[in-house]
Amino acid sequence: MADDEPVNLELMDAILSRLGYSVLLARDGDQALSLSLDQMPDLVLLDIVMPGLDGFEVTRKLKENDRTKIIPIVIVSGKSEVRDRVKALEAGADDFLNKPVDPTELQARIRSLLKVKAYNDHMVNYQKALEEEVSKRTLQLKASLDKIKSASLEAIYRLSLAAEYKNKETGDHIKRVSHYAEAIAVKMGLNRATIEAILYAAPMHDVGKIGIPDHILLKPGKHDEKEWEIMKQHTTIGARIMEGSEHGFIRLASVIALTHHERWDGDGYPRGLKGRKIPLAGRITALADFFDAMTSERPYRSGIHSLEYTVDTIRQNRGSHFDPQVVDCFVQSQDRICQIKETFRDEMSSPDRGGVE
Repeated sequence: MADDEPVNLELMDAILSRLGYSVLLARDGDQALSLSLDQMPDLVLLDIVMPGLDGFEVTRKLKENDRTKIIPIVIVSGKSEVRDRVKALEAGADDFLNKPVDPTELQARIRSLLKVKAYNDHMVNYQKALEEEVSKRTLQLKASLDKIKSASLEAIYRLSLAAEYKNKETGDHIKRVSHYAEAIAVKMGLNRATIEAILYAAPMHDVGKIGIPDHILLKPGKHDEKEWEIMKQHTTIGARIMEGSEHGFIRLASVIALTHHERWDGDGYPRGLKGRKIPLAGRITALADFFDAMTSERPYRSGIHSLEYTVDTIRQNRGSHFDPQVVDCFVQSQDRICQIKETFRDEMSSPDRGGVE
């Protein structure tokens, strides 16, 4: 209760106390506002004319504040003109009582407004509980989705390894290419959905090798011209295996399988695409696969090239074999690339010499 007349405060305190209410008393508008913000009462009774802030101003400030806007406010004033009532309602007051106040009417008005306050409190608490439950369920759903994604990626790795099993590739090779491609995509600033699609699609870049005869696929050393033409067909075979899927990352895997041996200068295969006509995911995977091929054991080449030599080779082929931007992002991702290589290291690989510059 706020009123600048001590007699009025004492009278209202006596009436409200007999009705069983705890009462906070304020002698001016500023004190009423401060007490309301600090104590968060269930209802506020305000005189209009007070030192400092008047009842209208206190009402407006309380109704503008998110914390106090649902607190019922009753203007209690000796002013009974219609314009005063209208002004009180426009300021946000919930009711208006004339002085001298009839205790019975006061009790009825207070009980009615407190019921409304209790309902509003219930709705606020319900909304808060609902938001907390939604947040909790969202976290649970995200955790479940993450598990599904993890299982899906593991299945992709294992199926991709099955396609290359005769080629003696390791699961670590497939994981490295996948994560190299992801790291480059991140550095290029691609959106999260595209980055994730590349992570899932890149492991399947060589799935078409399942259709290459063993005597060609496993041949040590270089292939002759006829064998090489057959070997190159793994790109189109892989694309055909995965084409027509309703899942985006499988469709992307088909694109990668078909284009990861294309070259920026147009001298690649199977279609001789040039520059930006090569899909970006294919350009990224081409570099990731080349880097891993150079730094890992292969049946057609003895020995493992050092990181330093491999990166220099990639730099020398910037703008010819590889997309210049992809090369730049690869080099800028050197710390992540080295981390991936160390995390998914083949047991048969010997220690690397040098480092990525």
